[in-house]
Amino acid sequence: MKAETHASILVTGAAGFIGFHLARRLLDAGHHVTGFDNLNDYYDPALKEARLALLQAHPHFTFMRGDLSDQTAMRTLFETGRFRYVVHLAAQAGVRYSLINPMAYGQSNLIGFLNILEMCRQHDVAHLVYASSSSVYGANAKVPFSTDDSADHPLSLYAATKKANEGMAHAYANMFGLKSTGLRFFSVYGPWGRPDMAMWLFTDAIMHDRPIKLFNKGDMKRDFTYVADIVEAIDRLIPMATEPDPNWSALHPKPSTSAVPHRIFNIGNHTPVDVRHLVHLIENEIGKKAIIEDAPMQKGDVYETYADVSALTAATGFNPHTPIEEGVRAFVHWFKDYTSRHPA
Repeated sequence: MKAETHASILVTGAAGFIGFHLARRLLDAGHHVTGFDNLNDYYDPALKEARLALLQAHPHFTFMRGDLSDQTAMRTLFETGRFRYVVHLAAQAGVRYSLINPMAYGQSNLIGFLNILEMCRQHDVAHLVYASSSSVYGANAKVPFSTDDSADHPLSLYAATKKANEGMAHAYANMFGLKSTGLRFFSVYGPWGRPDMAMWLFTDAIMHDRPIKLFNKGDMKRDFTYVADIVEAIDRLIPMATEPDPNWSALHPKPSTSAVPHRIFNIGNHTPVDVRHLVHLIENEIGKKAIIEDAPMQKGDVYETYADVSALTAATGFNPHTPIEEGVRAFVHWFKDYTSRHPA
């Protein structure tokens, strides 16, 4: 199921990795997309500018630069846009960066998200789809991670802000009937990916004969999910405005749905990959061995992520499925091309 043609859709974080891919998909489908981003320097803004330039070549794309925590900018954005749907992907990302700059997470992920909720309420948005994170599962050891499991023990400030977002959206669904869907993404990768993520870091290091730092000696597993699968799931969910679950029971509360119009989905490849195997795949694509530097487990990291996506598949008919070998090949091919045209 897809959003009707020519819908007006806001994508926050449009110059970011997932936001860029989603905006292109929606534009190609005939929608009018407004992108919102602050183009901050958490990672190289030149990459964000390159993504944005591709979007701005499309006649149905409008861009506004601003900060989520700026109420005036947010009011202007929503008064001008008259959005039917909002996909909120902008956030201060990263687990390890929260150890250095915790206040950035409060400003963007808490105050910024509250501004999104309030603007959606005031402007009668039909459906808010927002990014949560697999990191909310925190200390959970039972795998695969299910949205029907509790997620009350986050291990990083980033994870805590994403769990708070889910609670805030549920409260707005209860108080104001704001229909919302939270998406717990699992280790997203692919072309135009982020320089702070493993796929980029490992590929860049191997190509330039620099050591790769493997936390916990690489003994970790991640449910790496190709960006096209993430976008496909979001695209299907946008027009599926959330309704209350008629089977929800306050005596036996199900965490993923509610008696109010709010729900949660995992979006993951449901195939955990050993980090050392990921390194091996990248080595094969580049044709060069990695220089390995072992490091201890980092604060805030978890040993394994593994998504149960049965609820997503039941709701949308879509099952994320891109094999890691295919995704790594596509990323390395893009990375070589991009860095040859944009040398550091």
